[in-house]
Amino acid sequence: MNRLNDKVAIITGAAQGMGAAHARRFVAEGARTVFTDINESAGTALAEELGANALFIKHDVASDADWQMVVEKAERHFGPVNALVNNAGIIGPVNKAADLSEADFLKVCAINQTSVFLGIKHVVPSMIRAGGGAIVNISSISGIVAIYGTPNVAYAASKFAVRGITKQAAIEYGEHHIRVNSVHPGYIRTPMMTEALDDEQIKVASGSVPIRRVGEVEDVSNLVVFLASDEAGFITGTEYIIDGGLTAL
Repeated sequence: MNRLNDKVAIITGAAQGMGAAHARRFVAEGARTVFTDINESAGTALAEELGANALFIKHDVASDADWQMVVEKAERHFGPVNALVNNAGIIGPVNKAADLSEADFLKVCAINQTSVFLGIKHVVPSMIRAGGGAIVNISSISGIVAIYGTPNVAYAASKFAVRGITKQAAIEYGEHHIRVNSVHPGYIRTPMMTEALDDEQIKVASGSVPIRRVGEVEDVSNLVVFLASDEAGFITGTEYIIDGGLTAL
């Protein structure tokens, strides 16, 4: 506990699922936490649960103006930001490239990729005022390897891009004591997974992982808290795979 004392954090896509788990852990670890989502009702309910050290803001992560608004509100409410978790994302249509519309491709990239750029763009000046900080970008194992049998060129493109943005931003802002790392989850039990897969499919997925289970949101939150904390003070520009060994096969 208290690993994030005196931190001011922004977490996107945090009204439910993995993002909500991150928000709960950040508050429990002492961070004053701004969390955002397009889902206003779920976000408001979570803010009531988390109390005075949490602030929910409705937020379109693909909007430059919305990012400016979120950072301004975070600074007014809690002070300069020194932790950012770019968690918001969507899977989008599961189609091969020839069957995917340009509009669907661009929508996935806007939410998964452009949002990460905008988050870094708008939060870095606040982090410099804070004297440094940590940015954690949530990518996917689809940002490490192509996934056979699951055609989704837009998702793969966006998640590989997050990995590249992370490395470049780490180089650009290291002199300001800003660390930037990416996290690459495999099969994680979230509402997104349980909506897409039935119990039998989740059982099959579990059997394909060397650890023989799918991950839980808390598994990912453990890693995200570490990377946002001072314990990871000499770690930047690195991708962290959390997939139970799936990509080791």
